[in-house]
Amino acid sequence: MIESKIDNSLHGKEFVKMAFDRCIKCSTCKMGFKNFEPSCPSGEKFLFESYWASGRIRTLRGVVLGELELNDQLKHSIFACTTCGACMDSCQAPQADYIVDIIEALRELAVKNIGPAKNQEHLVSRVQEVHNPYGEPNSDNSELKAKYRLPDKAEWVYYIGCTSNYRQQDLRDSTLDFLKKANIDFTLIDEHCCTSPLIRTGQIDNVKDVMSYNIEQIKKTGAKKVITSCAGCYRTLIKDFKKFSMEYDFKVYHTSELIKQLFDSQKIKIKSEFKETITYHDPCHLGRHMNMYEIPREIFKHIPGINFVEMRRNRNHAWCCGAGGGVKIAYPEWAIEISKERLEEAKETNASIVSSTCPFCKTNLSDSNEKNEMGFKILDIVELLSLLDYEITEDEFKKK
Repeated sequence: MIESKIDNSLHGKEFVKMAFDRCIKCSTCKMGFKNFEPSCPSGEKFLFESYWASGRIRTLRGVVLGELELNDQLKHSIFACTTCGACMDSCQAPQADYIVDIIEALRELAVKNIGPAKNQEHLVSRVQEVHNPYGEPNSDNSELKAKYRLPDKAEWVYYIGCTSNYRQQDLRDSTLDFLKKANIDFTLIDEHCCTSPLIRTGQIDNVKDVMSYNIEQIKKTGAKKVITSCAGCYRTLIKDFKKFSMEYDFKVYHTSELIKQLFDSQKIKIKSEFKETITYHDPCHLGRHMNMYEIPREIFKHIPGINFVEMRRNRNHAWCCGAGGGVKIAYPEWAIEISKERLEEAKETNASIVSSTCPFCKTNLSDSNEKNEMGFKILDIVELLSLLDYEITEDEFKKK
């Protein structure tokens, strides 16, 4: 009976079904599991059931059963969520790993009937017209290829990602410099958006076409490995491409994985000290979504002189930076507010530097840092390395 009420044209229909038999409204999703710290930016801000994961699951059930009408009154509770995955981590029920998928299915249904949240429609038009969500003129990366003397064919592709390429170019350039210094055989492609912003906001009509384009561009290089410095791109290339049944024969790495392996194989020798107190912000897309917590921390251990201090909420309990899930474009002031809470937590550590491994986190943390005059330096790990005197003796990856 339930299946007959579900729109079979929805890509996320299997996750819609989960809304009917997986959630018992136990409220475990409302706080960090076992540490009982606030974990959901949406629920903590708006304090109504419909803004917690359990409420969104109930909303989806009500809409499918015809008990709730999809209208502008519901739109805010559907889209005012960073899809940070804190609810996934806290939930102890069978649907735990799929809560974000269920929320994204609800958004797909909402987009189909009432449209996305304010300004999120621009993500689609921009990706279609100039191939990035920022609306910047498309860079085919040919100038960067010429500057760094990169070949057309290579073992690796550095997939820069839109935020690094159009907003955090220091991070992009630090990554390019590192890859060159490490003697990695890599190239760049005329990449289009990885589609993460579209998927997170339920606007998926053209997603597979964009994914296919990027796969074809990578194939042309002959590369068998793709590396990205963006947590969102990393998650999308691995998880969402599979979710949309896209096939490819290359392996995807985050830059921190390469850096750690070079340290572990004693290929990086740091010749200077970095006498600063640093804390680390776990990006949701790298941490809770991809379970990568320890690799960045292992890198910090290799840096002489560093005083690394954890924030109170870290790893799977980390408070979101506030930018994800379409919140940055739809609710920019709230995004800054969420980030401010994270930076106030960083203040407790007496750190002067907040580091992360995601350009989108860096963007929102930096915006909040500036607006609220918090006084931090916000640096990606690869940018941190660029401040050190180091040498790389040999590339372990290249030998494989």
